[in-house]
Amino acid sequence: MSTAEETVGGEMQPWGEVTPDAARRLLVAAVEAFAERGYHATTTRDIAGRAGMSPAALYIHYKTKEELLHRISRIGHEKALAILRAAADGEGGAAERLEVAVSSFVRWHAAQHTTARVVQYELDALGPDTRAEIVALRRQVDAQVRGIIQDGVAAGTFDVPDVAGTSLAVLSLCIDVARWFNVDGPRTPDEVGALYADLVLRMVGARK
Repeated sequence: MSTAEETVGGEMQPWGEVTPDAARRLLVAAVEAFAERGYHATTTRDIAGRAGMSPAALYIHYKTKEELLHRISRIGHEKALAILRAAADGEGGAAERLEVAVSSFVRWHAAQHTTARVVQYELDALGPDTRAEIVALRRQVDAQVRGIIQDGVAAGTFDVPDVAGTSLAVLSLCIDVARWFNVDGPRTPDEVGALYADLVLRMVGARK
């Protein structure tokens, strides 16, 4: 499945926030190239070729290959954060909100597995300043999950001696879906999301 065809809940994700069209095409091509070959092995010529453009055209929209990775990473982390924030701010007790958070977060990493692999696993290729910006977003992501688990502990709904460590374990479990998910596999993104939500609720000893 190409990046342009990846879906969440059946809806197309065309990177609509990226304009103009040429910049979007280059970004989609970069995601596919980085996921397939890795950031360091990908050249600007590779990216431009996938987008059906000349290497010179790339520099009209992006000064460097790192600028492309930074934009991909920022948009991806902002989407992931929005998913978790919506769950954390949703209705219901901690168990219900954690179930929604995990199922939707996993569903995104499965349905958007090509994009998610780049977003989650090419962080070290960024320079110090851009990396710091993404790390700050990752801390906010962690805070959403940690907050739900803390609420559950405070309410006596969860049995979690180490909230910080458990939050890290939950996020690691969810994110790793992007490594192995296969659209031709036996489970859909929705099914994987439901499975992982059940596993995480068991992990925290949830009592609904």
